[in-house]
Amino acid sequence: MAPTEMRWLGALFLVLIASPAGAQVLNYDEIFKSPNLTGDWGGERPRLEDQGIQLDGDEIFETLGNTDGGVRQGAVGEGRLELFANVDMAKAFGLSGLIFHANAYQIHGEGLTSHDLGNLITVSNIEAQPSTRLFDLWFQQSLFDDTASLRVGQIAADDEFFVSQYAPLFISSTFGWPAIMGINLPSGGPAYPVARPGARVRVALSPDVSLQAALFSGDREIDPTGFDFETNGDLFAISELAYTTRLFDLPTSLKLGGWIHTGLFADQRFDTTHLSLANPASNGIAAEHRGDYGGYFIIDQLLWRKDGASDTGLGAFLRLGGNPSDRNLIELHLDGGLTYAGPFGRDSDSIGIGLSYEQVSAGQRDLAADFGALNGFVPQPDFESVLELSYQAQVASWWIIQPDLQWVIHPGGRVLNLSNPRANLGEGAVVLGLRTAISL
Repeated sequence: MAPTEMRWLGALFLVLIASPAGAQVLNYDEIFKSPNLTGDWGGERPRLEDQGIQLDGDEIFETLGNTDGGVRQGAVGEGRLELFANVDMAKAFGLSGLIFHANAYQIHGEGLTSHDLGNLITVSNIEAQPSTRLFDLWFQQSLFDDTASLRVGQIAADDEFFVSQYAPLFISSTFGWPAIMGINLPSGGPAYPVARPGARVRVALSPDVSLQAALFSGDREIDPTGFDFETNGDLFAISELAYTTRLFDLPTSLKLGGWIHTGLFADQRFDTTHLSLANPASNGIAAEHRGDYGGYFIIDQLLWRKDGASDTGLGAFLRLGGNPSDRNLIELHLDGGLTYAGPFGRDSDSIGIGLSYEQVSAGQRDLAADFGALNGFVPQPDFESVLELSYQAQVASWWIIQPDLQWVIHPGGRVLNLSNPRANLGEGAVVLGLRTAISL
């Protein structure tokens, strides 16, 4: 990113935080009274909503620049247009407790990770191959006085599993669907930008305890349109137990989850004859393991309440996940951070700092040691981390602007590249970004 662009980002950040506290959302709500950019469509939008039909959309566009480190320095622009429909089937057709949801994406532009950084953790949570594709398409039925629900159709695990309530502020993809899942699972698993056929059940065991579980297609293939509902027979299952309580009279959420995948996974060190893949005598074909599995833990804690009645203020999150090291590139995930709602007297804004850590597996580290013993020193795989500082400003009821700064530590995690074993992306990369999101 050029120095001029960097100065503009800095100036914009100062303007946002220096706005008068009494302005709230800069008084733009007085100018743009509608909650959506396109208004009420001449009264048609509220008429449809009265009938249980919500049609909506949003556009996210961002520019990200790598000022240091990675494969090369550069800047990109990318965006994602989303259109979605929600239908309350009780209002629309008299089917009590049933709702329908569908959404589609038009993904455009070029991602910084794929174009310039070459790191493991995708820098942006909207980065994906440019395409126009269906994402979710499901029905959900509430049961037993809303104590249980069943969702069936094409669904995404990252909508409901392994999710922290305080992490969505951040742009780095790992604070959403963690890199330990997105990197290790075939095609990233049932998560953006690929939802999969499946079913999810959720049950409230008590007012404070809930259990949810889901079963998805575990197909390795990616359909670029999102309309391929078939499966190759592999399955992905995930479950999560959640408990809400209070610590020091402040809200606390605890989640414990686990998952399994029935597919084949390549060994990180050995070939089919049990020779190291670094050995010149190796056939170069990695051994395969049937199935993979892992678990995770999440804690969300409100640390300080803005006022006596609110559950907003300063929140903290911590997520920990792990899986076997012999068949996965990443064996350990850890992230955490702080987010604060309403900084500088601006109730609709948020600011936060987050740190993630992805430990490269022992299998990869052993492979590098094998190569080093046979061929001389190579960089030892270790970890990749992201430190992110982000500020989200609600400048109108339908418009968000978000300056963002990321420091990518050990991009690529020094993972061994057998075609160029001494390749090293460096110690770090600095990424500056500016995102804007508009509700249509």
